[in-house]
Order: sequence, then C-alpha cells, then structure tokens
Amino acid sequence: MTETHRPAAIPAEDEPDLLRDQFRQLTRYRKLIGAGIGIGLLGGVYLGISTADTYVATADLVLRTPTDDPFNPSIAADKTVNIGSERQTALSSSIAAEAAKKLGLADTDLGALRSGLQVTNPPQSMVLKFTYTAADPKEAARRANALTEAYLAKRQEALDVTRDKMVKSYKDQRDPVAKQLDDLTKEIARMPAGTARDAALSQKTDLQSKVGQFNGQISKLDALDMTPGRITTKATPPGSPDGPGLPMSLALGAAVGLALGLLAAWVRLVFDPAPRSDGDVSRALRAPVLGTLPRDRTGGGPLLAAGEADPRLAEEYRSVAFRLAYDSRFADRRRLLVVAPRGSSETAAAVAVNLAASFAETGKDVLLIEADLRTPVLASQLPTDAGGRPRWSQMPGGPGTGAAGQGESDWPDGRQLAVDAGESGSFDLIPGERVRNVARALTSPRATRLVSEADSPNSTVVVLAPPVLSYADALALVDRVDGVLVVCDPRAVHRTDLARIRELISGAGGTVLGAVLHGPLPGEKRGPGGGKSRRKGSGPAAAAPAPAAPAAPAAARPRPPQPEQHIPGDGTDTVALRTVRTGQR
Repeated sequence: MTETHRPAAIPAEDEPDLLRDQFRQLTRYRKLIGAGIGIGLLGGVYLGISTADTYVATADLVLRTPTDDPFNPSIAADKTVNIGSERQTALSSSIAAEAAKKLGLADTDLGALRSGLQVTNPPQSMVLKFTYTAADPKEAARRANALTEAYLAKRQEALDVTRDKMVKSYKDQRDPVAKQLDDLTKEIARMPAGTARDAALSQKTDLQSKVGQFNGQISKLDALDMTPGRITTKATPPGSPDGPGLPMSLALGAAVGLALGLLAAWVRLVFDPAPRSDGDVSRALRAPVLGTLPRDRTGGGPLLAAGEADPRLAEEYRSVAFRLAYDSRFADRRRLLVVAPRGSSETAAAVAVNLAASFAETGKDVLLIEADLRTPVLASQLPTDAGGRPRWSQMPGGPGTGAAGQGESDWPDGRQLAVDAGESGSFDLIPGERVRNVARALTSPRATRLVSEADSPNSTVVVLAPPVLSYADALALVDRVDGVLVVCDPRAVHRTDLARIRELISGAGGTVLGAVLHGPLPGEKRGPGGGKSRRKGSGPAAAAPAPAAPAAPAAARPRPPQPEQHIPGDGTDTVALRTVRTGQR
C-alpha cells in the first residue's frame, strides 16, 4: 500500500466567510467603535436636552387661483401657480414684517421671527404647511397663525394690484376709442344722407365694437374671484414637546455612534498595513497558516514545550509537525528552513527546536542546524550531551577538518551535540558560532553536506536562520533547504513584508510551506510604526546572553537512563517535553 501525502493548501473561502472574517477583524478596533458610540451618546444627550422645551405648531392652507368659474375643470391650478415660488414668498422678509405688525414685534425681532418658521409643500398638492418652532406652545401657535394670515393678506394684495393694473390698462385703451365714437356720432347727426354718411355709420359700428370688447374685458376682470386661498388647519398650541425625548435620543445616538464607529473601524482596517487575520497572512504568503501558538504568560515562553506549564503549546507544535509531515513538498525532501520576518528570532528558535523534538518523537533521525551565526545561543540553552551521537549525523574527519587545508570558515567544525528532549527522544544539534564571513560559512561544502543528511532514510533536517528581511543568510540557504516556514506576529509585520518574503524565497528557488503565528512576547511594546520595541537587554550589545550558571562537564554529568524501546503510535507520542526557558535573541 502506498502512502499518499497531500500539500496543506490554502482553503478556499467563499464570500460569506470573507464577510465574517472582515467583521471579526472590525471587532479588533474596540477603541474606535467605543469612541463612536460615546460620541453618538453625547449627541443623543444634546438632542434630548435641546429639544426638551421645543414646541412645534402647524397651520395648513390651500392656494387658489383667480377664476370666474370655480367649477370649470379645464382650469388646473398647478399650471398657473408656481408652488416653489410661493413657498419662497412665504419665507420672505415682507411676510415676516407683516406678521410682526400683527404680533406687535419690533423690526429688530424679524430675524428671530423668521428663524423659527419652516414652510413645506406636500408632493402633488397645492398645500403650504406653515410650521413654527418656539419655546412656548402658545407663542408657537400664535406666530404660525400670524404668518399664515400675513401670507394670505400679501397674496390677496398682490392679486388685487394685478387686477387693478389690468383694468386701468383696458380703460386707458377704451377711453380714446369712446371719445372718438362720441365725436363721430355728433358728426353723423349733422351729415346729409348720402355716401359720406353711410361710410361714417360703418366706421361708427367698428368703434362701437371695439368699445364693447374693452368693456367686456373690464367686466370679466371685475367678476373674477380673487380669493388667494383658504386656511384648512389652524395652528393650535401643542400639548407635548417636539423632541423624541431623552431615552429615544440616547437610543438614536447609540445607533448612529455605532454606525460611525464601525465606519471608522472599517476605514482603519482598509488602511491598516498589518495582517489582521489568518486569511490575510495566507493571502500575502500564498501559503496556509499551519498553527497559532497560544499566548504565553509565564514570562519568557518555553524553548522546549512543557506539558505541565502549558500543554496547549506542545500540542500546537505537534500539530504543525503533523501538517508538515503530510505536505508532499516537505515529505519528499524532509528539509525545513525556519525564519522570522525581521527583529527578534526568539520565537523562530523555539519553533525550530520544538519541531525537531516533534519529528524525533515520531521516530525520525533529526538534525537541527543553528545557521544563525550572528547571535548563536542554542548550545547554552538546551540540555545537550556531546557523547552518544548517532552515526548518521557525524561529520567525517571530526572537528576542524579541512579548516586549515581548504581555507574555509571555522563553522561548521564538526562539533555536534545531542539534545535530550525527555521521553520524546533526542535529536542532534549543530550549534552556531560567530564567524568572520557568514556568507562563506553558510555556502561552504561542509554546510551543504550537513543539509544533505536529509537524503538519508528516516532523517529530517531543520535549519534555523536569522530574520529573512534583516539579513540575506536565509536566502543563501534556500536553494538547498527549499521548504521555508515563516514564524511571525501578524500584528507586528506588514502585509507588504510577507509578500516580499514570498517573492524573495520564490526568486531564490524555494517554497513557503506555511506560517506559524504567535502573539507579542511578554515585556515587549509596540512601536509607533506598528512594530515592536525590543525588551531591555535585547539590543545588539546583549544579543548573546551569558548562561545563568556554567554547564557541568559532559563526563561529570549523570547519564540519563536509557528509555525503553518506543513504538510510534502506541499512545505515548504526546508526552510533555522538558521545559527550558529561552534567552534573548
């Protein structure tokens, strides 16, 4: 039976999943949402207090047009009256001045009188609605009625003036014709019968017709009904304030504030360069998130996971190792490069050590290579033993072989340490050392032979490299350790940084197998640019901390008892690993 390995691909996300993920990301900005709700509540309080003593009175009137037959359906009032112009006229200062006379107000109060008036027109109607707002209900009704009556009086006056002008115009045209008719009548009376008299009589008939037309127009204007409109609803003092009340104002303010807070959080999310979810990291790296380390509250975080202190951490490392083991891109070559984006590689070192222990727990021969030659610390922080190394990991020639003959760097010098991972087993460690030329040491033939140990049956090589965006050391190893695991804090790295890591690794011929996420380390604070400030003692001068106590010689240390033969899968694979605290990297 052939075992099939499938790569851990990015799960497809549909639109509802993306919306839920975005909503979960919005809830991360609780301060913005809370500030929006607070502003909304303050606005609701202001609205409730400011409208507590506000009263609104309303009067309605229907406009009419002058007509001699009010029952003629062919006359459409909306065709002869511009309702928009009439609404502006109702809001004019001339109407306010006329109403001020009725109310007994001074001219200096016209501005205050107009400020409380609002005139609206319901759609598809000839109705003007006069709404007046005042602090006193009786005063609001009185002013609304006064303004309505002033508007009708002014409109009546304007219609009368228009009619009088037209009547006067017709009379001015009629009077000369009437005088000419009188003169012609007197002249005809003195004429003898004949052709001249007949012509004069014909002219007299034309003049009489013109005078009759003018008199008819004047009579028609005098018969017009000039009523400008009628009041259908008279304003009465309101019985309650117009405001929604303090409870309703607070509810409205909270709703509006919540909407503003969500909008601000959405804008902040759009312009936030940091990935705020596993999906953002996966899309930026084009690789799945293999695991998320639980938040450590013990002060430094374990280098080797401790089941007693936090069993979730050890299980999370085992889960990451399991997913890697069933990824064909890793299972075919069994080489893994563990890197951080930039800054501290402390968590990346813990991930590399625990993955090595997890692979050793499954019966693999694991070699952990500390390729961080700038701040090497693993040898001083892990329970190591220089004796009893398996033959598969021993370098030919022993320490220092070829260093003088070939002119290469001092690392790797053949020194290998056996790391005791408790009941999970043991794995080999090639400790890092400070060298003069890091690039030459990482690309030396001996470093290449170390990585090629993964070609042996049942063997796995895990390489720890410095941050990929801080140094080019990791890129020098990608062509030999093409499977890369990125360890990062999603809130301390930008999406552009993750995309750049993917481009650099792909350009160097490697593949990003996935990412392991973690939270901020204890004692670290976020800088103003979204990154983290190093803890005290974690600068370049303190990159290599001194061990707490000198290690005992290997010969003087008691040898651990040999464990019984371990059968993978017998139920003891998840035994907790020994706890060793990390140092500053």
